[in-house]
Amino acid sequence: MTDDAILAEFRAADALLEGHFILSSGKHSAFYLQCARVLMSAERAGRLALALAQKLPRDLKAEIDLVVSPAMGGLIIGHEMGRALGVDAIFLERPEGTFTLRRGFAIEPGQKVLLVEDVVTTGLSSREAMNAVRAEGGIVLAEAALVDRSAGEAELGVPFYPLVSLNFPVYDAAALPPELAATPATKPGSRKNAA
Repeated sequence: MTDDAILAEFRAADALLEGHFILSSGKHSAFYLQCARVLMSAERAGRLALALAQKLPRDLKAEIDLVVSPAMGGLIIGHEMGRALGVDAIFLERPEGTFTLRRGFAIEPGQKVLLVEDVVTTGLSSREAMNAVRAEGGIVLAEAALVDRSAGEAELGVPFYPLVSLNFPVYDAAALPPELAATPATKPGSRKNAA
């Protein structure tokens, strides 16, 4: 699947938004990818997951025992990646601000994990999720994501396989361009507090 075909999927789902957005990282942007909209079609989610699975090296795919994703954003794409790879998929939650396993989910010591996210901007959520996986005894082999918004700068500490890389400009709150500062900000993500 080409980058243009991937972006066409986002546009078809009205998932590429324009305005003034506060990202989960706390940064501001004139563009936001609402991955929940692109994934609301099971058929589309399956196509995107298959395309993402095809980006993974064959030897890596053979090692993966389990897909783990952070809720909420990574939940659907993580489930679909589990299907595409033929392994179970579980998710982490933040009931108290720290990622943890709930709902009877467990990671066996030494289990090899692919972490799956919807969007990576700074990599903070990914690193926090990886720490939770490691605390359970899992081995994080790599991360896959629908979208890399980090401009290739997210420090994850493992190989990273995004389906598409989009480098929309992001800004600190104190350094907004005038046209963005003049537009009211919305926070469409799932995190309550900016990091």
